[in-house]
Amino acid sequence: MSTALAVLGSRRALRVVERNGRVTLRAWPAFASSLLEPIFYLFSIGIGVGALVGKVEGPTGPVDYDQFVAPAMMATAAMNGCVFETTYNFFYKYKYAKTYDGMLATPLGVGDILAGELGWALARGALHSGVFLLTMWAMGLAPSAWSVLALPGAVLIGFGFAGAGLGLTTYMRSWLDFDYVQLAIIPLFLFSATFFPLSEYPDAVAWVVRLGPLYQGVAIERAVVFGELSPVLLAHAAYLVAMGWLGLRLARRRMSLRLQP
Repeated sequence: MSTALAVLGSRRALRVVERNGRVTLRAWPAFASSLLEPIFYLFSIGIGVGALVGKVEGPTGPVDYDQFVAPAMMATAAMNGCVFETTYNFFYKYKYAKTYDGMLATPLGVGDILAGELGWALARGALHSGVFLLTMWAMGLAPSAWSVLALPGAVLIGFGFAGAGLGLTTYMRSWLDFDYVQLAIIPLFLFSATFFPLSEYPDAVAWVVRLGPLYQGVAIERAVVFGELSPVLLAHAAYLVAMGWLGLRLARRRMSLRLQP
């Protein structure tokens, strides 16, 4: 409980987490399908395509393609779980359902709402990533004991994308604006060293990839899964923390202006 309160900031924020959990339980089939989606990707791309690709260059040398892709799929699962919650779901409650107007009629404040939404997004992302990590262990795709750190790494990835999602969604005017979300997520998914090592990209493209937010998460997950820890991982972590923190500050300022004028 004390750890949860440290993350969420107050006991009131836990009520927001509880509310979201109860709503999700009512639509559990959709939640279960999103839980299994990254695992299907792992089987189809990592194993199916991997049989044709063979070995690629990993952090510790040549590795099987499914071992190379699995940590990146875990990072992607953490990103997708948090982005879905803090964009589509958050926008509906913020713009159409007026859920937050009702919450603000209670002792909850804007900070409590944002902390609760962040906490729920991180919980969902951690659950997605935890199931995925268990699958990796069962399939022998996590060769290092350091792979236990992949779950905290996934939470860190989730924090970066959840914070950014909350902040940017306050600028959304209609559902049409969510085309921009897909326009950002799909290239990140495809071009963050997810499926191929950076050495396979042209030099100019490789530098652009290094600056992408999902690449930071992929680099962290791949390093801990293979046990190749280095100080560079701190820079990747700082990038994600800064992205999440700036997004939360932006969301709090804009929501306070709009909901508590």
